[in-house]
Amino acid sequence: MNHDPRTFSRRATLAALAGAALAGTTAVPASATGRRTVRFATFNASLNRGTQGALVTDLSTPDNTQARNVAETIQRVDPDVLLVNEFDYDKDGTAARLFLRNYLAVGQSGARPIRFPYHFTGPVNTGVASGVDLDGRNGAVTTPGSDAYGQDAFGYGWFPGQYGMLVLSKFPIDTRAIRTFQRFLWKDMPDNVMPEGYYSDAARDVLRLSSKSHWDVPVRLGHSAADTVHFLVSHPTPPTFDGPEDRNGRRNHDEIRLWADYIGGRRRSAYLYDDKGGRGGLRPGARFVLAGDLNADPYDGDSYDHAVRLLLDHPAVRLPSTPPASAGGVEAARLQGGANVSHVGDPAYDTADFGDTAPGNLRVDHVIPSRGLIPAANGVFWPTSDDPLYRLVGNGTTVPTSDHRLVWQDIRLT
Repeated sequence: MNHDPRTFSRRATLAALAGAALAGTTAVPASATGRRTVRFATFNASLNRGTQGALVTDLSTPDNTQARNVAETIQRVDPDVLLVNEFDYDKDGTAARLFLRNYLAVGQSGARPIRFPYHFTGPVNTGVASGVDLDGRNGAVTTPGSDAYGQDAFGYGWFPGQYGMLVLSKFPIDTRAIRTFQRFLWKDMPDNVMPEGYYSDAARDVLRLSSKSHWDVPVRLGHSAADTVHFLVSHPTPPTFDGPEDRNGRRNHDEIRLWADYIGGRRRSAYLYDDKGGRGGLRPGARFVLAGDLNADPYDGDSYDHAVRLLLDHPAVRLPSTPPASAGGVEAARLQGGANVSHVGDPAYDTADFGDTAPGNLRVDHVIPSRGLIPAANGVFWPTSDDPLYRLVGNGTTVPTSDHRLVWQDIRLT
């Protein structure tokens, strides 16, 4: 499939205007209209903290400014099914309950409260000690609370659960059918691109592929099993913060490839095993929406071998005619200049404000529907500087909420 960004440039203008006008719209759940249109979204909300338990402390009262901004952003877009990346995990689920009660259920700055009766969160690899020296320095660091510890954890983090994930839904989640791939080993992926000669044998034997986790969360949009849509969510490592071996870029590629294989049919996915020992991938013909901060732009940035194209060009997906877009992304790229000037991708599709020096603003957050679903409206929540809601995104120097933007895609069931 052709993903030349110039193909979409004229249509992006219209999509950007639609995205900018989103603040005045309200999504209507399929259950309320019978039209079976559902809004899926992803948002790296940067609700991570530097110490374990700090997020629970911040959310225990309703006056944390950043959390209020996150909640208002979600309320303005009003998704039906949402992945929140960088939401610190705690095993009791306290942070999730506090966020739902103290922030989302409270109207923020004139926005309507939003309620998600169903949610799922689980353990992630970030900040979990591997017990081996993964970076070849300092030996195996197993005491939390430092960069050296994070480098030797299964996924970079200063404590277990940092940079976790949270799924929120207005529709029932089939919790018994959830599959997680937290413990799948990188070496067990055939033809993986793990850097040769970098990891010791001991490291290769234990290193997990997923830097956080990969979750298949079945969401029941109707009364029958045929109305189930699998929400496939993850947050691959950024393809940076490494050396010439490109260990993070290569890991990001294979984290994305896991999903490409998972939706690629029985033969392609046969090697996969989940955390309960289940084998293989998604049943052929099952419908899905793949979402997350994938840390991969199809044209720009440091992605290894344009990894996200494994999904954007996948025969099992059905892309919208125009990717989610915003007018704010166009404005930010123009005002910031710098690295953005040399980008190939259309800035209307950018989803993260990474500044003007390097790598510039990128399209790294994705919501990708499958065949069997009809893509409808979509957008990126990135208001322009003359919009009253610009206060929620800032100018790249001031970051009131997150350096990522909420991305949404409406789908209809066939």
